[in-house]
Amino acid sequence: MKMIIYSCLCVFLLSCGNSTTENPSEEAVADMVETNNKKTTAIAETRHGIQVYNFEGLDEALLQHKNDTTYVINFWATWCKPCVKEMPYFEKMGKTYAEEKVKVVFVSLDFPDRLEPLVVPFIKKNKLESEVVLLDDDDANSWIPKVSEKWQGAIPATLIYNADERAFFERSFTYEELEKEVQSILNKS
Repeated sequence: MKMIIYSCLCVFLLSCGNSTTENPSEEAVADMVETNNKKTTAIAETRHGIQVYNFEGLDEALLQHKNDTTYVINFWATWCKPCVKEMPYFEKMGKTYAEEKVKVVFVSLDFPDRLEPLVVPFIKKNKLESEVVLLDDDDANSWIPKVSEKWQGAIPATLIYNADERAFFERSFTYEELEKEVQSILNKS
């Protein structure tokens, strides 16, 4: 009886190996792996009405556009006084230059558990109209240099870019200084 079961099992296993489907090319396999990795590493979800990203998700969603818009990405936190002080300048920039396709995005570096008790009320109290997202990625040593090799990790920090130009600033701005930098990027395009 054991011999019959063993023989049937061998025939079954051998027949499974005679598939007529083609094996995918190395390139196809690499594409599948890359797509699968993006699905598992690029995280974006909405919490309390705010998009929350890990760095891969943020990078894909906001930091690598190659279109006709100029992006002003400001890294901030509710506990950072210089960040809070300059936010009205960014808001004004977004409104003033909206027709020139300038988009302001505030990337909060507050801890994720502070989103509901601090960040959401801050947005409402200050009537922020620009997009606000939260970066939930505690491996700052790996993602900070990906934003800019110049960035040492201090905030406020701002990335201004479009399809043609990219500039990074690890400092706070007055409205005039911010406008000068945005104009510089716009004029080079």
